[in-house]
Amino acid sequence: MTKTILVTATEESTGKTAVALALARLAKERGLSVGYMKPKGTRLQSNVGKTLDEDPMLARELLDLDAEMHELEPVVYSPTFIESAIRGREDPDELREQVRESFESLAADKDLMVVEGGGELTTGGIVDLTDPEVADLFDAEVLLISKYGQAGDVDDLLAAANDVGDRLAGVLFNAVENANFDPLETDVVPFLEGRGVPVIGVVPRERDLAGVTVEDIAAELNADVLTNADTDAFVERFLVGAMSGDSALRHLRRTKDAALITGGDRPDLQTVALEAPGVKCLILTGGFRPPGAVVGKAEEKGVPVLLVQTDTLTAVERAEDVVRSGRTRNAETVERMRELLHDHADVDSLLGDVAATEESEENEE
Repeated sequence: MTKTILVTATEESTGKTAVALALARLAKERGLSVGYMKPKGTRLQSNVGKTLDEDPMLARELLDLDAEMHELEPVVYSPTFIESAIRGREDPDELREQVRESFESLAADKDLMVVEGGGELTTGGIVDLTDPEVADLFDAEVLLISKYGQAGDVDDLLAAANDVGDRLAGVLFNAVENANFDPLETDVVPFLEGRGVPVIGVVPRERDLAGVTVEDIAAELNADVLTNADTDAFVERFLVGAMSGDSALRHLRRTKDAALITGGDRPDLQTVALEAPGVKCLILTGGFRPPGAVVGKAEEKGVPVLLVQTDTLTAVERAEDVVRSGRTRNAETVERMRELLHDHADVDSLLGDVAATEESEENEE
């Protein structure tokens, strides 16, 4: 009988894809035949049309799956689809049946099915396909991923665990800062387990998995790189420059691993930003080329300067989408997450009761 684990999260950008695929890889290493599915395609390349989610495409490659994309991703959960559903043009019962049929086809002859949730726990509610509802449909156990920054985050986690109910296999805290390890392990984990919420593991934050490189941003924004500075620095946050030079310097000195997005016609702010060690690159908007003195100083400081033709608001939205979607999701990301799960999570509690079928054992030989 196939065991199914649905990987979901309390919020977006918690590392679901990396965890789901890493878990699948760990299962394959144990000789299990493993399938994958993402019922709701949410990480789309376009907002319109029958566009594809990038996560199932990566899964198909890394797990050597021969399934068709329409099976791996039966519902393209695009803004167009959502608007259509709200207008009553999508039948939830028909969609559920379509999703169930795809799942049963993919799960045939598999020891384990790893199902990736979409967006966050509640995504899909308008067509009765939230992650808890999908878990019920597939008779799946649920691995709930959460971040942890402060004690108040436990409120959201408990609410999510309550939504999942008895199907909860456990919670995995991902991308945890070093400073938060002790309060988690000393206070939060015992508290949760005392409330009947098992904690599978606490995975430390890895810088390479948390941000995107300047090179990634430049490619996504179709930017002209005006300097010869290295573009391999990691960026985790964006600052919008619309303030005076003096107040900007005070603010910029308190930030780290940031990119400043400002108009190309603000050389005063650009010059100030180059004095802040936490600013890893400048993104200049509106197609205005900065003065040569700014480019020269950026070269001297080793700070890349990116020039884009779009306005500042558009640049901010696209840049933040790069960080949110995580352009670093690739084979290397999944392999690093596999190592982290092996070292910091109780994988046995998730996979320990899955027995490889004779057929899958023969396939491994």
